[in-house]
Amino acid sequence: MDYNKPTDQEVKAKLTPAQYEVTQCSATEPPFRNEFWNHHEPGIYVDVVSGEPLFASTDKFDSGTGWPSFTRPLEKTNVTEHTDGSHGMRRVEVRSANADSHLGHLFPDGPGPTGLRYCINSASLRFIPLAKLEEAGYGEYKALFEKAQPTR
Repeated sequence: MDYNKPTDQEVKAKLTPAQYEVTQCSATEPPFRNEFWNHHEPGIYVDVVSGEPLFASTDKFDSGTGWPSFTRPLEKTNVTEHTDGSHGMRRVEVRSANADSHLGHLFPDGPGPTGLRYCINSASLRFIPLAKLEEAGYGEYKALFEKAQPTR
């Protein structure tokens, strides 16, 4: 992805206050009071700042935590992992690769097949529904949602 991050002023003007606090200041939104924790529509989730593809609904699961949780990133190269020692804990912070947006944290307590739980703030995401993938420029991801045709 060819991406030049806008200035802080431009980012602040583009985002809601909650989106800015989460993505640029590494804040955490409240559980169960965010846009995507209980969202089940098929589609993909992209970085609210850059639009880089991050997660797919096919890898989303209900972790019971009140935040959207995924077993894996859509594109591994679009997600970076960093040691986070804040709040007296040792955690793995997850950030977007191109925009360097704070997304959330990674925990080793997820379901199969990966055993991972990417616990992500809704405020860092923009959802692209399956029906709009093509027109939004993410048509390459439609194949994720196509059901396998039975062989004859």
